[in-house]
Amino acid sequence: MQGVKAIALLSGGLDSALAATLTKRLGFEVVGLNVSTGFCTGQGRCDTVLGIGGILEIPVRLIDASEEYLDVVRHPKHGYGSAMNPCLDCRVFFLRKAAELMEDEDAEFVVTGEVLGQRPMSQHRRALDLVAQESGLDDRLVRPLSGRLLPSTYPEKQGWVRREDWLDIQGRSRKRQLELADRWGIEEFTQPSGGCCLLLEESYARRVQDVFRRWGPDAVDREAFALLRYGRHFRLSESAVAIIGRDEQENAVLESFTRGRWTLTFPEVPGPSSLVDGNPACEELEFAARLAARYADASPTDVVTVLARKDGEEKKLTTTPLHPDDPRIERFRIG
Repeated sequence: MQGVKAIALLSGGLDSALAATLTKRLGFEVVGLNVSTGFCTGQGRCDTVLGIGGILEIPVRLIDASEEYLDVVRHPKHGYGSAMNPCLDCRVFFLRKAAELMEDEDAEFVVTGEVLGQRPMSQHRRALDLVAQESGLDDRLVRPLSGRLLPSTYPEKQGWVRREDWLDIQGRSRKRQLELADRWGIEEFTQPSGGCCLLLEESYARRVQDVFRRWGPDAVDREAFALLRYGRHFRLSESAVAIIGRDEQENAVLESFTRGRWTLTFPEVPGPSSLVDGNPACEELEFAARLAARYADASPTDVVTVLARKDGEEKKLTTTPLHPDDPRIERFRIG
């Protein structure tokens, strides 16, 4: 198989690493590909992908497609999963990127770590067939871990491999994958979890749903999606949301989102970084100050000074913190 090249999608997880390993063991030249959507969670995922590339001794291409991917989240053709995860459209997006790299690298086919029946929405037979067709790859898309259970693909038709060269893994058990990892010496991979995608997290998904309803999906830009990651979010009205930092790290992050938003600071007591997004009425801004003060170093009976600033305008608000048991705290909370 010298000179026959394959593109292997690498997520950092075990299945994709095994699929790339098997393809290389069959004698193909393999180039790894990792596509960043901007919604991946977990530290060091790119490092893990590059580490897998180092173990397999294959080059790895890292592509940042986060801006382009926003339209997949805004308008998924096949809808959302359990939260705001556009799983089928996401797979099609990744595979189209792999198809582009296949052309650039003069490769013959694309390899993924998909396992028949492992994920209920995106890895049943009909879904696997659908993404192969819509990505334009058709029989040039190979799932080596379940290859014996799926229709014949381009490498088989060309006589480069026999059907028994593929595996017949199916279902949600990972026993065989772990056995293969041990046998092939693959130790560096992220643990399997649906939590690798921010859009699967319930609290984040609710915030996305809220902002889509308020602004419409097309008005939600990259910065707005990013801001939804941080702080406590409270819906003050249809036109205003308060965002309050939860710790030092989030406080620092929120300070980078101040342009075009009201910022609330505490000149006399330690308090969280806080923003008000939108166009709050005067009473809503005052309520946001009380809400932010609830998380400051002050008791409900203290009188607290809050400075509200936006684009050169400043207001000095004197208020008392909301009581921790005030029902509006939970009623207004988003996610």
